[in-house]
Amino acid sequence: MPANPVEPASGPPVAAPSDPAPSSRGTPPAERLLNLVIALVNTSASMTKQQVRAGVAGYGDAPSTEAFERMFERDKDTLRALGIPIVTVDAGGHSDEVGYRIDNDAYALGAVDLTPAELGVVALAAQLWSDKTLRTDMSRAMTKLRAAGAGEVAGDAVAGLAPRVRAAGDAYVPLLEAVSERRDVSFRYRAASTGQELTRHVEPWRIAARGSGWYLVGFDRARGAARVFRLSRISGKVRVGSQAGAFDVPEAVDVDAMLGERVGALQRARLAVVPERAQALRARAVPATDGGDAADHENGGDGGRRGGRRDGRDLLEVEFRSLSAFADEVAGYGPAVVVLEPPQLRADVLRRLEAAAGLDAAGAAGDAGDAGSAGGVTDTAGETTDG
Repeated sequence: MPANPVEPASGPPVAAPSDPAPSSRGTPPAERLLNLVIALVNTSASMTKQQVRAGVAGYGDAPSTEAFERMFERDKDTLRALGIPIVTVDAGGHSDEVGYRIDNDAYALGAVDLTPAELGVVALAAQLWSDKTLRTDMSRAMTKLRAAGAGEVAGDAVAGLAPRVRAAGDAYVPLLEAVSERRDVSFRYRAASTGQELTRHVEPWRIAARGSGWYLVGFDRARGAARVFRLSRISGKVRVGSQAGAFDVPEAVDVDAMLGERVGALQRARLAVVPERAQALRARAVPATDGGDAADHENGGDGGRRGGRRDGRDLLEVEFRSLSAFADEVAGYGPAVVVLEPPQLRADVLRRLEAAAGLDAAGAAGDAGDAGSAGGVTDTAGETTDG
């Protein structure tokens, strides 16, 4: 325990010689580590242990020389494990003092030189972490990258490519730590088929985003087999085991294969797109299957192959897995994109457009004239689809 002021039986209080300064008492370990990094980076040559104890905030907390030695050695090991190159400097001559510093050449980050396209991709990836868990950290990181990169120009490279992955939720952080440290976890999980909520004990292998949701891939100990768990169905807190390295992760974990059934079978949509619009869909277009209809040929098309035309629109084929997520995306383009196939996707997109038209009508006057206007929008959407 740190030494405290000692009050004799009589007379004023007398502070013990080893009592740390009030400003340094109780320094959090993370703050102490940061203080040590700053000191060792900025030292002109090196710092001895005595200089560290006297000059780096946080080390005055140590009540004795032995306690300081243990604290300092532990902090050095922690920083080295984080990749910070702390080197030992022999003073030479007749001095037995050993100093420490950080090798700035090995530690310094090279100049950040991102092209607009590269910065745009990083910005796009950052949107996946826009939920409350990492929002602040990502915002700061992107501000620094934009200051070093291409600024607003980067947004043009990925315009329209907004990720459609929902927030990971409170379970993400403890599960990510458990995956990294190979600790077993337990949590309450609601089954999709029955709605029954049970406790699962899992060895977590991977976390992945598929089909607008987050999933945990791991080994269910109760069932004795690999299983997939959707994070949104985890309720309550995730309990993480105390033992690191509690299990081994198989060398070949085929996440795509395990998640394939969860995100739906691969399907293909045929779309008619206004020229120069829906660049995100165009980027994902694939070579068309054989056998377009006669109307395509009559209108100067090429049987539905990518690059064909129909009534002034470009014909594209785009693959998707989640019908609901893809319908949301297509409906977001409004009249710029018309669904030709499959029928279920076309119906889902029309239903969303009709609902949007109904909301627009309800927000106006709410009379019969507004209802007629809503019907007109619906008819327009249907007429465009038939085109």
